[in-house]
Amino acid sequence: MEKRLIVAILLSIGVLYAYTFVFPPAKPAPTGNVAKQGAVSSATVATSATAAAPQAAAPTAPIAVPAQPASTARDITVDTDLYSAVFSTQGAGLKKFVLKKYKDVAGAKGKGIVLVDETAANRFSLLSDSRELGLNPNSMYAVAGNDLQLTNANKGTLEFSTTTPQGVVFKKTYTFSGDSYRIDLVEQVQNAGAAQVSGTLHLLQNARVVDQKAGGGRYEVYGPSTLTDNAVKSEKLDNLLKAPVQFDKGVLWSAFADKYFMDSVIAEKGSIAQVRLSRPGSDSMLRDIVSPAVSVAPGQSASVSYALYYGPKDLDILKAQGSRLEEVIDYGWFAAIAKPLVVFLKFLYKYTGNYGIAIIIITCILKALFFPLTHKSYKSMKDMQKIQPKMNELKEKHKNDRDAMNRAVMELYKTHKVNPLGGCLPMVVQIPVFFGLYRSLMYSIELRHAPFYLWITDLSAKDPYYVTPLIMGATMFIQQKMTPTNMDPVQAKMMLMLPVVFTFMFLNFPSGLVIYWLVNNVLTIAQQMYINKTVTD
Repeated sequence: MEKRLIVAILLSIGVLYAYTFVFPPAKPAPTGNVAKQGAVSSATVATSATAAAPQAAAPTAPIAVPAQPASTARDITVDTDLYSAVFSTQGAGLKKFVLKKYKDVAGAKGKGIVLVDETAANRFSLLSDSRELGLNPNSMYAVAGNDLQLTNANKGTLEFSTTTPQGVVFKKTYTFSGDSYRIDLVEQVQNAGAAQVSGTLHLLQNARVVDQKAGGGRYEVYGPSTLTDNAVKSEKLDNLLKAPVQFDKGVLWSAFADKYFMDSVIAEKGSIAQVRLSRPGSDSMLRDIVSPAVSVAPGQSASVSYALYYGPKDLDILKAQGSRLEEVIDYGWFAAIAKPLVVFLKFLYKYTGNYGIAIIIITCILKALFFPLTHKSYKSMKDMQKIQPKMNELKEKHKNDRDAMNRAVMELYKTHKVNPLGGCLPMVVQIPVFFGLYRSLMYSIELRHAPFYLWITDLSAKDPYYVTPLIMGATMFIQQKMTPTNMDPVQAKMMLMLPVVFTFMFLNFPSGLVIYWLVNNVLTIAQQMYINKTVTD
């Protein structure tokens, strides 16, 4: 959808100006290395991650072997102001996670957004695995603590523990806060045996792959992203069916996200050595988060820490997590423009209480800022229009000598102080701002289920009655008719088809974007009327 819009705009500018100037006067980052099928040996992991390996520390007291876990799994619920989560003693994994502040549909019938909902233990998230240490993803754990009910900034912990056949006591400690989407996770290896143990820890993030077409706008963006080697690498789910992918350079976080929501594992002090992405089934995807090598002598322990984030792709909240997590939102080439516009949009909302009004205000401000450039552009086009008869005369006079015609045309420009690029360049300057605003509106979770007025109850969804796109097309047609042009009649008629093309494109665009374009067109028409009065022939 966005590519079609970009192509349409660039073609429009090209057709408007290239003909006159060239023929006067009538005229997703490379992915990580593909991992081989099957497990990578611990020796390879240890070699690549030795520098970041956790340090073992001698405990102050003998290691206590925890109580034997129950033979049957039980669930523990964590309920906070922001979400409800269910963990299982089988695998100490996450089996359900529901956001409270965001609903699947607008209105009273909406239910909380479900990020995780699994019944099969092998598909839980946050399972731990280490063949070298004898740890199995489906191991049964004992748990210290019961269901948690947290509000405000109150904190609570769940500690899961199990003992492996190698005499390793493995603990997983989750720490929650009532007012934060961040969850801290510490995996601890305690060697209660008589021999040194070594290996790597694997944190397994399972994701159920849904039908993106059936899922609607929320799944316009859908798949894994990893911040590695100082850049965000995103993978297409279809490509992972062909071969797994591995990242092992400077991994800061690994995430799985749709347009508005995400889950992420964030490295703490270099705790992620590798990330392996694979598709074990057509309806699933696995992110294998691999720790640096762990080597623990008898009677000692070592730990690996992560920060977990299950929540909205809200720019401010993501920034607060650190580790450049906000870069999971792909604003494209114009991120430097889009991010401030998102911040400004939220600022205006504090005073207007309506994101539609905030969009209109931003549109008016941008139009005012670019008024001098637009004025100069239209004046230049009008000047070009005035000398068009003389250019036609030069064409007829030098029709057999192209070089002479070009020299005569340039002299004509100089005499009348007309810049042939004057109508194009000011417009080009505005393109980055337009696309920055386009991206900021397209991917802002703030617009999701945000009402405007009357029939527009969701600025992130299309206009249900197509009223605003049709009005937008009409205003674009009026704007085209008012814009000075040096094209011949045939080309001019062809350009009048552009509003029709844009109208069909915008029928399914988010109404927030259509409102922006519509208001921009209305302001442009008013500006053109003003210029037509002030710029005399």
